[in-house]
Amino acid sequence: MHLVPSYVSFEDFLDAEQRSETKHEWLDGVIYAMAGGSLEHSRLASNVNTALKTALTTCDVFQSDAMLYIRAAKLSTYADITVVCGAVESQKVERNGRVMGEALLNPTVIVEVLSDSTEEYDRGEKFAHYMTIPSLKEYVLVSQATPKIEVFRRPERGHWLHVVARAGETVEIAGRSFSVDAIYRRASTA
Repeated sequence: MHLVPSYVSFEDFLDAEQRSETKHEWLDGVIYAMAGGSLEHSRLASNVNTALKTALTTCDVFQSDAMLYIRAAKLSTYADITVVCGAVESQKVERNGRVMGEALLNPTVIVEVLSDSTEEYDRGEKFAHYMTIPSLKEYVLVSQATPKIEVFRRPERGHWLHVVARAGETVEIAGRSFSVDAIYRRASTA
């Protein structure tokens, strides 16, 4: 017997997500559990977050706890890192005077650290959803398997541009240059 998932409103999803120990995505009324990350995933996300936060002093840099809401896709999800340059716009859901949840609406840059379980989704369907965000200028993919950072950049007109930077190279994100080697550098041990 096949059960059809029942519709869950965005408000009810936010209310449940506040109490949940596991992160979930909400896609037009259907809830999906998100995969957990590895230690390498966490280390790379932390290194990218630190580099962006240091270099982009006029932007807000959010870690993976910041929820995104993509209106056109009716999708609520979490990116590994979200950057907003300019005023932060968010959607707050309140019930009985209590904020049940808040989601970012206007990311400038979104970063995902790829894993075996999420790479296909991050490159495909999730990227397609992200492309519908009018404020999004860059989508950055960071490989766990090898020192490689990909940037998909929205031009004024035409198709998204794709840039790949590998070990020994630099990559431009939000108008700043970053060393690929520095992103992949491990903390020194004493």
